[in-house]
Amino acid sequence: MNTSVQTAGTTGLTVSQRLIAGSIALLLGLTLLVGTGFAGDFRLHNGAHDTRHAMGFPCH
Repeated sequence: MNTSVQTAGTTGLTVSQRLIAGSIALLLGLTLLVGTGFAGDFRLHNGAHDTRHAMGFPCH
C-alpha cells in the first residue's frame, strides 16, 4: 500500500517563496493588529478590544 500526502498550494513553492509569503502574511497581520489597537476611532478600538477578550486573549 503506497500512500502519499500532498498539501494543496505548497507543492510547487520553493523555500524562498514560502518565506516571502509568510513574511507578507505576518506584515498584514501586524498591520491589522496595530492599526486597530491604535485606531483614533474609539468604536473600532473597543470592538477589537472586546474581540480579544472574547477569544480569551489577555491584553492588560
